[in-house]
Amino acid sequence: MTKPFLKQRGGYRSLKVYRVTTLIYDLTYHFAHTYLSCGDRTIDQMVQAARSGKQNIAEGSTAGTHSSETEIRLTDVAKASLEELMVDYEDYLRTRGLTEWGPGHPRYDRLRAYARSEGIYSDCPKIFEQMSDEELANLAITLIHQATYMLRRLVERQQEMFLEGGGIREQMSRARRGYRSPDKR
Repeated sequence: MTKPFLKQRGGYRSLKVYRVTTLIYDLTYHFAHTYLSCGDRTIDQMVQAARSGKQNIAEGSTAGTHSSETEIRLTDVAKASLEELMVDYEDYLRTRGLTEWGPGHPRYDRLRAYARSEGIYSDCPKIFEQMSDEELANLAITLIHQATYMLRRLVERQQEMFLEGGGIREQMSRARRGYRSPDKR
């Protein structure tokens, strides 16, 4: 029996970015159904953008076994979906006269530290009920910034892996040549 030559992918559940996007999805689902008016199309758009951010990580990771191109493209789609979602949160804050907590805001550094902590995973989703719409929107924006940063790094790593190992056709050709080599007979 020959040794498999394709490296199995799909370990997305262990990626921190996947955990963060799961939080973003849960937060967005709660936020949209709590603070947006029933029948508002933005509810579906926000929930679908959050879902797309999470699901494309899973799909891209799994597809990476057979297509580096698909893996990179889907990871980039995840990032684009989250950036679209961030604009929805920014719009929500702006149109309601609420504050976006950027650098210099008194709560900015604490929120960033909390969003990076392991405690956020055990606190959510029960903490959502205790937070105002302004707090939730700012938490979402902070988490989205985290996730898009991680996704940019992930795309860079996926590109490096492609350059190092090649695509599926190259891997198959190398495996076939190795199988045929005189040393194998």
